[in-house]
Amino acid sequence: MKMLPLKAAVGAALLSVALGATAKPLVVCTEASPEGFDMVQYTTAVTADAVAETIFNRLVDFKPGTTDIEPALAESWDISPDGLQYTFHLRKGVKFHSTDYFTPTREMNADDVLWSFQRQLDPKHPWHDKSSVGFPYFESMGFKELLKSVEKIDDHTVVFTLTRREAPFLADVAMAFSSIFPAEYADKLLKEGKASELNSKPIGTGPFIFTRYAKDAQVRFKANPDYFRGKPPADPLVLAITTDNNVRLQKLKANECQIALYPKPDDIPSIKADANLKVDELAAMTTGYIAMNTTRKYMSDVRVRKAIDIAFDKEAYVNSLYGKGNALVATGPYPPTLLGFNNSLKNPPRDLDKARALLKEAGVPEGTVITLFTRNGGGPTNPNPMLGAQMMQADLAKVGLKLDIRVMEWGEMLKRAKNGEHDMVSAGWAGDNGDPDNFLTPNLSCDAAKNGENYARWCNKTFQDLIDEARSDAEPAKRAELYEKAMLVFEQDQPWIPMAYPKMFTAMRKNVEGYHISPLTTNNFATTQVK
Repeated sequence: MKMLPLKAAVGAALLSVALGATAKPLVVCTEASPEGFDMVQYTTAVTADAVAETIFNRLVDFKPGTTDIEPALAESWDISPDGLQYTFHLRKGVKFHSTDYFTPTREMNADDVLWSFQRQLDPKHPWHDKSSVGFPYFESMGFKELLKSVEKIDDHTVVFTLTRREAPFLADVAMAFSSIFPAEYADKLLKEGKASELNSKPIGTGPFIFTRYAKDAQVRFKANPDYFRGKPPADPLVLAITTDNNVRLQKLKANECQIALYPKPDDIPSIKADANLKVDELAAMTTGYIAMNTTRKYMSDVRVRKAIDIAFDKEAYVNSLYGKGNALVATGPYPPTLLGFNNSLKNPPRDLDKARALLKEAGVPEGTVITLFTRNGGGPTNPNPMLGAQMMQADLAKVGLKLDIRVMEWGEMLKRAKNGEHDMVSAGWAGDNGDPDNFLTPNLSCDAAKNGENYARWCNKTFQDLIDEARSDAEPAKRAELYEKAMLVFEQDQPWIPMAYPKMFTAMRKNVEGYHISPLTTNNFATTQVK
């Protein structure tokens, strides 16, 4: 009996040597640059992929390819009977990354969890004012109001006390903004007067160690040999930033990258026909939409928003941009894969006469110019931004509106939209935790209108009360009923034109293994390898 563990240990050691010897590089063609590496300042999926899914971990994770929760930095947790206290029991032996700019002196513990949440929660925290943009996701999710306290019981036990029940709380702490940072590294940077380096030289516990970022070109990582789930099989990992989806496909065919994110839906048949390539696909939790800035002249009038909605040929837009069968025409803020989707919502028939009458009634002069912000490269929720904008321009011209299309780089567009400089902005959202709240609170709540993440700047008390009640109710049937009511308020007031619920696609070489396409549209390469 005693021999077996020893044999097993020798076998495991040999296996790890063999894995180490065969680790191959993995190059992933991605669609945009990360905005930075201090995850809590950003909300985009692009940044989460390059930062939260590589460098960092959270207390809990989504099980790959699902919305189920599994242990991560916390190996277990207890929830009090009233649903207001969550006690997390931390995993022992988890190491932070060692790099040429930081060597940790201790393992991850409760101090790091406290630092990561208190920094966002407590205005007196020494790092609270170090973010130039505040903490947009934390704030949009209403976490300031939700978290009563975060306390350390001992080095491996942390208790979160909530002000109210929050049905999706475990899923919330699996999201990118809940990443756990090293308190020791943060203290060092503060002492040295180098606080900005938290955003350029990140340290985490994740599967990959950051090595270099060449702006708008690539982000490079090496595999973390001390990762608590075992060293990733790909080494190094390179995210090659390639904004044009045609170029991503060319690079994939030339084997310059082994995975290409977000291919054009109409390229999928030819990718499937290529003997060297394969495609993963999924009905994802995504919505493509146009937000109408309800604080701007004319756009503040619901009649104008309704007129734009019924002047626009949504069906033609979805078929042209995504290809038949690759997306559903949207009717609300989130897709039918989620709880409380309201099946009674229907797109009104296209009616140019009625649109003109509504604009006239609202006192909008013929030839009024309206701006539309859109991005320069295609992504999952908008595969061809320019074509989509031109189609809208042609449709609105028929009812006497001039659409001024402003094309800009992704980060720039978001920054200006947060400032409210747009009349309309073409945006999209991928659910981060599989809960409807994650579409509604960050994008359409009154808190999110204040910090600019709600690009419609829409704050509706009836809607807010319904989604607040739905968040605090644990009973799914009751939550579904509340969300269905909230959808009707959304439809009446029309802050968005919901465009499409696209399918997600990832193209890769035939020899890529271990990649899991996620309904949350995150991309994690910790188990992916090139054979």
